[in-house]
Amino acid sequence: MNHLEIREARQDDLHGLLALYTQLHGNPLPAFDDALEALWQEILGNRNHHVLLGLIDGVIVSSCVLVITPNLTRGQRPYALIENVVTDEAHRGNGYATALLDYAGGIAEGRRCYKIMLLTGSKQESTLRFYERAGYNRNDKTGFIRWLDAVPARAEHARDPNAPVSSPPAR
Repeated sequence: MNHLEIREARQDDLHGLLALYTQLHGNPLPAFDDALEALWQEILGNRNHHVLLGLIDGVIVSSCVLVITPNLTRGQRPYALIENVVTDEAHRGNGYATALLDYAGGIAEGRRCYKIMLLTGSKQESTLRFYERAGYNRNDKTGFIRWLDAVPARAEHARDPNAPVSSPPAR
């Protein structure tokens, strides 16, 4: 295995990261515009949002995202979520994703998280076994997803974070 450098993403990593993300569920490369740059700045500025990169010779070959959520239960210990685990097809099978998941686990432990949740869209048994070998189990909880497919474009759904939250419609 070539030496894998693991670190958090920086300002100049956006293009390489998005190129890698094209291998994640056929994700298209987005337009590089002011809205994308603002989103990237928001992500980089959020102390609870960790975009972790695995690099070989300065090239991003693997990544995962760790998000830490403050919590009022479990002794007020936060919990973490891992998403967007991907390794470049040419570099799979070298332990890079496992190393990133271990690194993410170290961050979560350092922040006193009581658990890390990980969702995968894969139904392939080999992928599920990979996550089990990395220390995750599929037995303790049942996960559900509610897809919000009517999400408008970024600029249209941006809202003032200080605006009051509206109440849900009456039933």
